[in-house]
Amino acid sequence: MKPEYDVLIIGSGLAGQSTALRLADKGARVLLISKRILEETASSRAQGGIAAVLDSQDSIEAHIQDTLVAGAYLNDPRATRFVVENSRAAIEWLIEQGVPFTKDHLGYHLTREGGHSARRIIHVADATGLAVQETLSRLLRQHPGIEIRENHIAIELITGKKLGLPENRCYGAYVLDDASGEIHTISASQTLLATGGAGKVYLYTTNPDTSTGDGIAMAWRAGCRVANMEFIQFHPTCLYHPSEKSFLISEAVRGEGGILQLPDGSRFMPAHDARAELAPRDVVARAIDFEMKKRGLDCVFLNISHKGKDFILEHFPNIHAHCLSLGIDITVAPIPVVPAAHYTCGGVLIDLAGRTDLPGLYAIGESSCSGLHGANRLASNSLLECLVFAKSAAEAMLAQTPLPPPFPVLPKWDESRVTEASETITIAHDWDELRRLMWDYVGIVRTTHRLRRALSRIRVLRREIDDFYANHRVNHDLIELRNLVVNAELIVRSALRRKESRGLHFSRDYPALLPKAKNTVLKR
Repeated sequence: MKPEYDVLIIGSGLAGQSTALRLADKGARVLLISKRILEETASSRAQGGIAAVLDSQDSIEAHIQDTLVAGAYLNDPRATRFVVENSRAAIEWLIEQGVPFTKDHLGYHLTREGGHSARRIIHVADATGLAVQETLSRLLRQHPGIEIRENHIAIELITGKKLGLPENRCYGAYVLDDASGEIHTISASQTLLATGGAGKVYLYTTNPDTSTGDGIAMAWRAGCRVANMEFIQFHPTCLYHPSEKSFLISEAVRGEGGILQLPDGSRFMPAHDARAELAPRDVVARAIDFEMKKRGLDCVFLNISHKGKDFILEHFPNIHAHCLSLGIDITVAPIPVVPAAHYTCGGVLIDLAGRTDLPGLYAIGESSCSGLHGANRLASNSLLECLVFAKSAAEAMLAQTPLPPPFPVLPKWDESRVTEASETITIAHDWDELRRLMWDYVGIVRTTHRLRRALSRIRVLRREIDDFYANHRVNHDLIELRNLVVNAELIVRSALRRKESRGLHFSRDYPALLPKAKNTVLKR
């Protein structure tokens, strides 16, 4: 048989959308599936911008060095140079697509964020991700070579091994249509995982509800290696408010002069790091965590009011409007903030073209581990990584498509031995317990004792969830929970293997830094 599509793309954030456009523009038949509507992704929440070397006073080498310092030198040098050297071309491609980046009297306005030695963050006010997502979504909806299926969630990859074939490669995926409940068998020459990170494994996160590590879990079950999952970035400044659980206060607020304060108005970051508020995220998040625990605080405060109303309205109109809707006027008052899980630095191990260990399967963006971020992602390198790897992955997939025949006939999803669950309260309970467990035991500061307790309980939960999955018809919540518990186990197993404190992984039992940085690679 002939596969239905040249490329199946699972995920509709910047990684998936930009790859789809590059493929379809070259004549590929593309199916893009989105868990919700196209525009509702983690990418659309990115406020600060995209890091790129665009200024004559900046340099490739400076951007690389800043990335290595932030990543505690665990970064892959080849991947880091590859991404940074292609940063200008990535931005130029977005401009060609019509993204309305903010301008000033010198051209495009560049801001600065923590960990950067220069102004190199190109942005659209304080809602860059949303502007990029809206621009690309319009193009996708108009493109004749791209089929879009919204409100669909992938269940499992279809591999040669599962089909009993001699060649183990990826042939597509089983996908649930949330509206109808029907499970579709999708065949494709190549499959791309662009499903984002696993932030929802934690109780408090800046991520949307869709960030359940689906691609990482599916690739792991399919036999792919996963690397550096212990490095979960906690954003230092998530809005603390009873009506708002996941609104991010951009890194750029500190980059443009915002200062962190205790309730009495005193500043505390200079006591923790010479770079103060411009230190990398892991340093700032640990400092806030330390001050909150030391003083029994519910939050700390980020103050930008001294910059004046006109400056704030020009640079942070969306943050101002959102906070004002909650009764906080940031032009005259500080913003209450707390750290929250933000970015998954590890993921499915890939090469510079996004290839995984499984032929026919690619992964890019937050679901992957390209080596760019090392032990801690430098601010605004995430959207850049999506763009650069979208181009290289698209080129690699086009070179491999179409597959030479024969292409196997893929079986339909088998529900002959399962029943409808009489109640789903166990799913809700396990979901809540897992996220609280991860927040309490596998957070910003870790101990071996807490990690071992977490792993023991996670394995019990995984067995319960796997048993429920094996005996009942799947639904959206069950699929996500099954993926979340896999990610939780990978995070804890990776954390237990690292006998040092590096980047985002800080252990009270191993506070020192080992002389040589090594990746944590897990294999089934």
